[in-house]
Amino acid sequence: MSAKVGAPADRTWLVAVAAALWGTDGLLRLPLAESLPAATVVFWEHLLVAALLLPLLPAALRALRRCGPREWLAVLVIGAGASAAATALFTAAFQTGDPITPLVLQKLQPILAMLAAFFVLGERLRAGYALFALPALLGAWLLAFPDPLEIELTALRAALLAVGAAALWAAGTVLGRLVSERLSARDVTVLRFTVGLPVAAAVVGIEGASFAPGWDNLLGLALLALVPGLLALLLYYLGLRATPAARATLAELAFPATAALIGVSFLDSSLSVSQWIGLLVVVGSVTMLGWHERSRGTPVVVKPELERV
Repeated sequence: MSAKVGAPADRTWLVAVAAALWGTDGLLRLPLAESLPAATVVFWEHLLVAALLLPLLPAALRALRRCGPREWLAVLVIGAGASAAATALFTAAFQTGDPITPLVLQKLQPILAMLAAFFVLGERLRAGYALFALPALLGAWLLAFPDPLEIELTALRAALLAVGAAALWAAGTVLGRLVSERLSARDVTVLRFTVGLPVAAAVVGIEGASFAPGWDNLLGLALLALVPGLLALLLYYLGLRATPAARATLAELAFPATAALIGVSFLDSSLSVSQWIGLLVVVGSVTMLGWHERSRGTPVVVKPELERV
């Protein structure tokens, strides 16, 4: 049958391109993490994106002024925690471990976001949640350690940093949902980087790191902020507008696939057999969870009924 007149063309490919761009993060972040403190990398990521979004800041501030203390606090936590602190933890994970594990452990974010929504938003988790969460956690364990029965301190630290970043990003997702009735996604994005910038600058000062990244690192910082950062996010949301949710979930597999290929091919990274199994289990569990939530009539997360005021 022919497509409906006026219906937007399917853009599954665009979601896949955006996810693949996220997968290039390790290729750009690892060299920077090896030559710069994590705080310096995070500061420049925020500075470059905040500068590009500056024309949108007045409208975002006007929208924020119309909000109450709850939204102000949520935006502060999103900027300071989900943006600045989470990115710093993520960068530090690259300084400690291999370039594949932090990227794949970031895929735990939906699992953690649902758990945060249970506590913050009062959303109810069905028993089926464990069918996806437990295998994902088991896969994360296998992925984090070359020998899952012998825990190395360095690998444990890298894994905890990566999971900590994923938890903060998950909190940012939940708080973003909390303020979504009063603020648009565009405004939240602008405020996220604007609030995160002074927090990132404060971290640089507290750690005694240098704000100057050196001329040799400027191109890498710009590419990191713009390619797996802002450009990938813009393409992702543009693609989602005309992509069925179930297809988008599959297209997002380009992210871990690209990260693994780049890590093995260009970053001298290698994974043990159990780590490859863990990678597949994490990606498979989270992908199936996304598929289930978007295409089934009985999701494992039940939103609370809105109270009438």
